[in-house]
Amino acid sequence: MEQMNGLVDTVLDAAAEHGLWSPHDTIVVAVSGGPDSVALLRILHEISLNRMPLNLVCAHVNHGFRTESREEAEFVRGMAEELGLPFELAVFDIPAYMKESGLGAQEAARKKRYQFLTDTAHQYRASAVALAHHADDQAETVLMRLLRGSGLSGLAGMRWKRTEKKVELIRPFLRINKTALVELCHSHGYAYAEDASNLQVKYKRNAVRLEVLPFLERYNGRLSQSLTQLAEIAGAEDEFMEASAVKCFQELVRNTQGKYALERASFATVPSALQRRLIKLILNYLSADYPGVDFNKIEAVRRGALQDHPTTWSLDLGGGLTCVRQYDTLLFSSKPPQQQAGYTYRLSFPESRLILVEIGKVLTMTVLERESFLVPGEGSGKMSAWFDVHELVFPLTIRSRQPGDIIKVMGLNGSKKVKDIYIDDKIPSSERSFIPLVCDGLGNIVWIPGIRRSIHAAVGRQTKAVLLLSLNEMDQEDS
Repeated sequence: MEQMNGLVDTVLDAAAEHGLWSPHDTIVVAVSGGPDSVALLRILHEISLNRMPLNLVCAHVNHGFRTESREEAEFVRGMAEELGLPFELAVFDIPAYMKESGLGAQEAARKKRYQFLTDTAHQYRASAVALAHHADDQAETVLMRLLRGSGLSGLAGMRWKRTEKKVELIRPFLRINKTALVELCHSHGYAYAEDASNLQVKYKRNAVRLEVLPFLERYNGRLSQSLTQLAEIAGAEDEFMEASAVKCFQELVRNTQGKYALERASFATVPSALQRRLIKLILNYLSADYPGVDFNKIEAVRRGALQDHPTTWSLDLGGGLTCVRQYDTLLFSSKPPQQQAGYTYRLSFPESRLILVEIGKVLTMTVLERESFLVPGEGSGKMSAWFDVHELVFPLTIRSRQPGDIIKVMGLNGSKKVKDIYIDDKIPSSERSFIPLVCDGLGNIVWIPGIRRSIHAAVGRQTKAVLLLSLNEMDQEDS
């Protein structure tokens, strides 16, 4: 009984430290029938009787792989009846599901098993599903992720609790090794089933447990303990870093129409460890189904943001996510940059108002006689422009940008490409398609709203009447 009390104390300490449950909670216990899960059910039952009131539900999955599966299910049913606990059984044809889904054996079994466990938790309104993963399982997990090339989050191994489909998956045994659990079963006469598939090295985890770990333990006899200790340390530091990344996100990132924008100057002041975390967090916020973080892509974004050149680029991050650099801004979005449909409007003079539906703008035109206007100083960046009515060739055309467009700019001998002007003015590529071009009857570009006007029909001392063009945002009445 002393051994049982020691394990119960260890489990209760972990439960209190990590908030695994509260008094009177309902917990679904996943019981395969092996020594680990049998010990889990027995220990939680002991806690529920003598330490803390808990409502337990015993759940078992028959994956349909082995002939012994039916006997194991009946064994677990009998144990639940012995303890007076509700019993839930799921029977799956995993080989058939593998053919249907294309998944491997272990992945297919895991998906069906967790689906059943979370469904059972919802059925009983349980707060958690208890899993029997122990310290040795944790060591195997950390080593497998280390071999895979994982970061800090992966080295944290399995977590004490995590949420899946609004149910907490809890692991009360992560500080207890398998030997202690098997000894508990032997000393108290708890029967358990042996799964022969655990000895098949064709499964990667089994190979790590049976071949890799024993080999490495020749150089460190306490390797498993070292790996579980690494998981504890990495887990705590990972949580701290994640909280720091969230704070950094709140301070530096702005949400604009479903896209996340980040200024390079602010990003550069953040430590590199947080830079990677911040990029990863933005991608997770954009898509909960993001297929996983590729270190090389995260690093490509980070390095591309810090380098002075090139100042504009676009990177496909997979999963429908993209990152675009627009000079000093990084723009993360869940869709490719918007491609604006081409449009053309012809204006027979005079028309006072034109709605440009494609870009959500309104162009207004006003003719003023010499006596009734005062021409302000003209410069770039203005959303209004003045033209000599009698020098301007009609009809006017308002259209979208086309490759090779040029404009004769005031104060510049010759013409300049519109594309080069956008680059010089650092106009983000995503905004260029929303800038219309105003052309005269000869096809000359006479005005790029907010950017430049041309030398054509300039207002001077001889001007007797002007045409005032203004571009504004479309309001609700226009939509």
